[in-house]
Amino acid sequence: MKRATSMLGIGLVLALTLAETAEARRGGSFGSRGARTYTAPRPTATAPQATAPIQRSMTPTNKAAAAPQAPAAAGAAGQAPRRGGFLGGMGGGILGGLVAGGLIGAMLGHGWGGLGAGMMNTLMQLAILGLGVGLIVMLFRRRRTATAAPAGFARDNVSPINGARGFEQPASGGFGGFGGGAAVPPAPEVVETYEIGVTQADRDRFEELLSEVQAAFGREDYAALRERTTPEIMSYLSEELSQNATQGRRNEVSDVRLLQADVSEAWREGDTDYATAALRYSSLDVMRDRASGAVLEGDATTPTETTEHWTFTRQNAGPWKLAAIQES
Repeated sequence: MKRATSMLGIGLVLALTLAETAEARRGGSFGSRGARTYTAPRPTATAPQATAPIQRSMTPTNKAAAAPQAPAAAGAAGQAPRRGGFLGGMGGGILGGLVAGGLIGAMLGHGWGGLGAGMMNTLMQLAILGLGVGLIVMLFRRRRTATAAPAGFARDNVSPINGARGFEQPASGGFGGFGGGAAVPPAPEVVETYEIGVTQADRDRFEELLSEVQAAFGREDYAALRERTTPEIMSYLSEELSQNATQGRRNEVSDVRLLQADVSEAWREGDTDYATAALRYSSLDVMRDRASGAVLEGDATTPTETTEHWTFTRQNAGPWKLAAIQES
């Protein structure tokens, strides 16, 4: 029993140590990858597993590359079977019925005023024939009105009371969004991307940025971070540094060594280039007390390994800057 209790205590200590080491590291996935912000990077030998999606980004969701919408369904007129002209439809059936009725009546001696039929019978049949012709004319006019509407006509915008067209409804549903109708979501902004190559000089710069950004973060060097990162990434790192300072802590990162790396994808959007690289590296990552320098979290002598996707960007062939970090 004592041995089992001892083993349980050792396991608990190890678990707490690992938890502290994990807490010492910067966590989360944040930043922007242009039109591919909300698309996972391609797997590589360095990071073959699925990558966590970006959790914090200033890129709007409708900017992500989207597949073209499915074509609209064919119109009802194209789907309905051909009626063979007006006389092949309802009007033809009514007229045919009247004619057939008149012929049968004539054969029996009661139709069209002949063969012994009285004048009253003839007048009644003429009246029925006139009503039938009027009904046929009315149906013909309605059909011509329906088929005369141009393609794309907004039939749903016709008033159900008097048939007059109503006011076009704004997408927001009224002033300030209080129109009663649901707001129409914006159409996705499809951004064209082009695959580009990455040179060895680019790869070397990515490795340098890995060490330089980590070192600047550990020194709390805002100027160095601003020079090597996009304004968005700078805002996230500054927020984390500010929180650490408020809590009387300092995240020290040193001895960064790149162990394995490969480029997942590289592309161009307009005048902006992007490159996402899978990086596996080791570092000494600890959280220290700002006043005494004592280690609060992590291990100051044992390096830890980390695998992440770093996305770099440059505009007009300028210097590469860190644009996003994703946990792998």
